Parts: sequence; structure tokens; C-alpha cells
Amino acid sequence: MEEGGRGRTYGDRARNCRHSKEMREVTMSDEIRATTGDSTWFVQDRLGMFIHWGLYALPARHEWIRNYEEISNEDYEKYFQHFDPDLYDPDRWAELAAGAGMKYFVITTKHHEGFCLWDSKLTDYKAPNTPAGRDLLGPMVQAFRAQGLRVGFYHSLIDWHHPDFTIDEVHPLRNHPDRKKLNEPRDIRKYTEYLHGQVRELLSEYGKVDVMWFDFSYPPGRRGFPPPPWEGKGREDWQSAELLKLVRSLQPGILLNDRLDLTDDPAGWDIRTPEQITPRAWVTFDGQRVVWESCQTFSGSWGYHRDEESWKSTEMLVQMLIDTVSKGGNLLLNVGPTGRGEFDYRAVERLEGMGEWMRQHSRSIYGCTAAPEEFKVPRDCRFTYNPETRRLYLHLFAWPCKMIELEGMAGKIEYAQLLNDASEIQMQVSESSADHFDAPPAESLTLTLPVKKPNATVPVVELYLK
Repeated sequence: MEEGGRGRTYGDRARNCRHSKEMREVTMSDEIRATTGDSTWFVQDRLGMFIHWGLYALPARHEWIRNYEEISNEDYEKYFQHFDPDLYDPDRWAELAAGAGMKYFVITTKHHEGFCLWDSKLTDYKAPNTPAGRDLLGPMVQAFRAQGLRVGFYHSLIDWHHPDFTIDEVHPLRNHPDRKKLNEPRDIRKYTEYLHGQVRELLSEYGKVDVMWFDFSYPPGRRGFPPPPWEGKGREDWQSAELLKLVRSLQPGILLNDRLDLTDDPAGWDIRTPEQITPRAWVTFDGQRVVWESCQTFSGSWGYHRDEESWKSTEMLVQMLIDTVSKGGNLLLNVGPTGRGEFDYRAVERLEGMGEWMRQHSRSIYGCTAAPEEFKVPRDCRFTYNPETRRLYLHLFAWPCKMIELEGMAGKIEYAQLLNDASEIQMQVSESSADHFDAPPAESLTLTLPVKKPNATVPVVELYLK
């Protein structure tokens, strides 16, 4: 991930989705930017699994360990020699993802360290040459497809292992005393050929791929990066325009993320990808709403980090999902498997917790988006809206004392019920009174809730619009 998941977001783009007449009505005056790839499924499915898995699972102290600790290829080799995920069970991974309500997944085919999970013909630095002894990507793709999930490939534009990848300011050897000399034989054009060749392999050998997730560009002097002589890389280094043509030709309907440094190309990206942040509102580009996806971690690291303790609770993760959908976005939630090929027990606990909530409440997520602006959401709540069913979903982050007021919604709701058990919620039009110090505004609708909060991580009231 960019900056090792430090929360920085690169690029302000996503050309997306005129979903449908109904979806345009949701945005009221804001039409959604069209995508080149097929985003119709994407804006319905809303929840995906990100998987960061590579050699960095063995040191287990961050996927950017090579950068942070400035480790050379030679010193990093011990992890290649000992990578043996003997407990790897892709069927189990897929079951956990599907059980949590996830509808697509994105796997790191190669991260910045340069190690490849598949049997690439272009390198020896791959899983079949480790004690693992096999292609780890193919069985994963097959297992997730069998569970009904769509397939996404993350592929790093960066490669700290490749002999022709020039040393720059994010390279592990950036502070090496012989940096200039080490760069002399390196040819970034040869690396670019390798990069394009591997992308061709990935998009030719695994059937239909629904998402291509590149990571990442850091051109000097643009998008918040220091100006020269600071050394970074961008579209010229990746030959992004040619790479884009290759991707679109091999997989015409694929969705492409926003990190190829092609901000000014209308076809250069489809989805905007804020990282480790929750945007305050529907993400825009040039003032127009776009299809977007927030990528987030369970804890503070993308790869397996044994000693990292800032794990988000199930409640926080469910609220994060709801908040994202309420702003028209998707949530891509990351898991970092261990060196033996298992999901961390803390990740399993949270996936199962999210799955229990989704089992009863998924219709407030799938096919939903931001509510029309006419509906004013109460404090400590979020609305999501399904334009096909014309149902509005009120998610209560804090359980109120018996009553909740829906301002301006008198006469607009036909029926109300708790979503977890379909029990009726009684409602009445509020009467404003100057003699009452806390009287609701005129035309408000009062919902009468049970005193005790339902047994749900986040209770949801389903509102049937007239």
C-alpha cells in the first residue's frame, strides 16, 4: 500500500458510474462520473476483502519492513528461503470472506518487495521456488470464485528486488553510500518491460478479472510529493499510457483503480481509492461525484504484524461500513495472513462478527447508497437508501431513549420496522408546541423504539417510503 498504509491518499480521481436512472435520482443534482470499466456490480456489492500476503509475513512487523529497516536483497533472502505456508487453505479464506458478507476480493499478486505469489515465467522470485513449492494464486482465485466472489488483483508498480528498478527515495537502499554507483547499471525501461509482461500474465492466465488494483505512483513535484532533486516515479517510469492500453485490451470490462498517475486521462482510472481514512462526504473529482472505495485495515498494518495492537472492534468496523455506504462508497477491508497461511485469530473474530450483523442487515448495505438530500439524518445515525426498493435505512450508532425524531418526514413513510427481526416500529406525526421546551420541528415523524437496544451491533430501522 501507499506509504505502508500510513493514511495518506494519493490521487484525486475516479471517473465513474452513471449507475441507472434510479441511482441518479439518489444523488439529486449530482450525476456520477462514468467509468470505462463495468461498475454496475461494484456499486451493488459494497463490501470486499483485501489480502496482503507475501514474504513480509515472516518477519511479521509490517509489509514495508524492507523500507523501514533498509534491508538489502541479500539480507531479505532468508525469508524467501523459509516461506512455507503449510496451513494455507484458500477454501477456508473464501468461506470466511463470504461469511462476512464480502462480495469480491483483491489479493496482492506482488507487493513492493517484488515477491510473486504465482508461477510467473519472468522471474525466479516467486512462490514455487520457495519451500511452498507451488502457485498460491490459482487455488485462491478458484476458491473465492466457488464462493461467488469476484476477483481482483493488486499489483505493485514498485519492485525493490528487481535489478533494474532504480533506487529512489522510497527504496530500501536510498541511504546506501554507493547509491549512485548501484544505479549505474540499472535500466528502468527494462524493468517496465518486466512490469508489463507480468500484468499480461495475470490478465491472461486466470480467467475474468474484475478489478486491477495498481499501487502506487509518487512523481516528484506532483500530488504532494517534494520537487526534484527528490526522486520518485510516475507515469513516464511505468509507461502508464501503454500499460493502460494493455489492461483494457486484455480485460475490457475490468475496473481500474486510480494510482497509475493518469489523472488527466478520462479512461485512465475508474474508482477513487482513499486509504485508511473515512471521507466526510461522497468523494468527488473536479466537483463531480465518483464511484469510490475506502481501503481499510483491521489494525495498523496491511501485512501480518504479530505485535500490533490497535485492532478495531467489530462495532467500529460495522459502523465504518455503514458510514462508507451512506456516502455512496465501498469498503475494502484488509486481512494479512500469517507465514503459515492462516488468518490471524483476531481477524477471524471480526469477520465472524461482521458476518453475524450482515446476516440480518445486509439489505441495508447491498444495492444501497447515499440517501436523497431531502432526508435529514438524526444525530448519531446514518441513512442508507435502496433506490430499487425505495427503502430508507436508519442506522442507530447510539441507542436513544425510546423516541427518535425524523425531521421533515411526516407523510413520507408508509411503514417502519426493526430490520433484525421485522418487528414493527410505531410512528406518529409530531406536533410542534411553543409551550414545550423540546418540541420537535413541524412535519417531523416520531418513531417509538423499545427501551432496550436490540441484540445487534448496530440496530437498523427499515423505512418503507410512500
